[in-house]
Amino acid sequence: MTEPTLFDISQPGKRCTRMPAADVPAPALVDVVPAEHLRAEPPALPEVTEPEIARHYARLAAQNFDVDRHFYPLGSCTMKYNPKVHEAIAAAAGWARLHPATPAEHVRGALRLIRDVEGWLAEILGMAAVSLQPPAGAAGEFTCLRIFRAWHDARGDTGRTRVIVPDTAHGTNPASVARCGWTVTVLESGPDGRVSTGTLAEALGDDVAAMMLTNPNTLGLFETNVLEIAAMVHDAGALMYCDGANLNALLGRARPGDMGFDAVQVNLHKTFATPHGGGGPGAGPVGVTAALEPFLPIPRVVERDGALAWDHDRPASIGKVQAWFGNFLVAVRAWAYIRANGADGLRRVTEDAVLAANYVRAALEGAFDLPYDGACMHECVLSAKTPTQETGVRAAEIAKALLDHDIHPPTMYFPLIVDEALMIEPTETESKRVLDRFIAVMLEIARAAREQPEALHDAPTRTPVRRVDEVTAARQPFLRWRPE
Repeated sequence: MTEPTLFDISQPGKRCTRMPAADVPAPALVDVVPAEHLRAEPPALPEVTEPEIARHYARLAAQNFDVDRHFYPLGSCTMKYNPKVHEAIAAAAGWARLHPATPAEHVRGALRLIRDVEGWLAEILGMAAVSLQPPAGAAGEFTCLRIFRAWHDARGDTGRTRVIVPDTAHGTNPASVARCGWTVTVLESGPDGRVSTGTLAEALGDDVAAMMLTNPNTLGLFETNVLEIAAMVHDAGALMYCDGANLNALLGRARPGDMGFDAVQVNLHKTFATPHGGGGPGAGPVGVTAALEPFLPIPRVVERDGALAWDHDRPASIGKVQAWFGNFLVAVRAWAYIRANGADGLRRVTEDAVLAANYVRAALEGAFDLPYDGACMHECVLSAKTPTQETGVRAAEIAKALLDHDIHPPTMYFPLIVDEALMIEPTETESKRVLDRFIAVMLEIARAAREQPEALHDAPTRTPVRRVDEVTAARQPFLRWRPE
């Protein structure tokens, strides 16, 4: 039975809470909004009571899948549970109600927080300087590449037009390259799922501006030849960019700066305690070497006459990449998260995340294909290639079957180089009990694929919305309600 919408239960004359009329004259609407932008008729909104509205949205919220109530092993996205105390800190009025145009002398605490987070991230990354300005991961990629371009241009080296991107990179990397006016050279991975130095040597040339390397890559594998790779790229006159979206695998154990990277982007909304999903909020700080520090976005927080202040006078800067100074409240959450964990706690985050991924990988070996041998990092990639060939049950159907067990599906069909890929990232926040249940459900689904494949073709059966026509939904989406 389809749940009624607010329009279905609307009745003329219904109202929510009524307030007494104001005794202060209000300006005419036409004095506030130009007449050409005013409606000729009022909008056809539903007329309902407050309890009806409250129950309607509560029901929709209960149907939503969220990490507060369910396990969310979405690979590559680090959908981990974030402590509510950091939300409370970010919601404090002194932070949440702070206007970005407030003069610097009245926001010394905010400038100190920005300076702290930048310094801590620089130490975590092994970089000389960090800017918090980019508002998301892809924006951080774009910022790093713009810095690279500014560096090449400043040296008069303007003939570089290509960027090397391995086939195990995050999907936004090629788009960032294109936005910077460069072309992408895709580098095929070797049989071990890592960059082959021989293949890289063939791709390098004096027209290469940079290499973008995700480490660990999207197969959950550490690029063990990273030092040699960085040396080869630098010898060719190019720069090394590290996609830091998988930083959850490195905290306190390895630093991109020590691997030879010139710049790195971080997803604060993945690793440092901001709830991830729903389009935001995000933050994608960038860290750079000392040679690239002059090109960072403005403004920068500096100490002047014994006090912190904004510095806009940086002639080599690439300028702004976000209004004001990025998503400040995400930085507040990161500040609280780093302070709460400390160096030992951050190291434990990585150790537990890597342990959890390898625990899941080892438990599911045999029931699913493992495209690459050896231990993984913070996420593992399985393949449903054999079940698909033997029973017709594809990765998408395995993922949909998980919904009937109140488990969010892992990432499907990514990385693209793995057939029928299922990419699982358990994160450090899940207990062994949760992981054991997930493993048991996955083994049960694998058994059902062999014995009752037709049942999986109908999954999910217990969700508010069952199978949808995904092709039609993608090509002809209904993005808003329309009256009959």
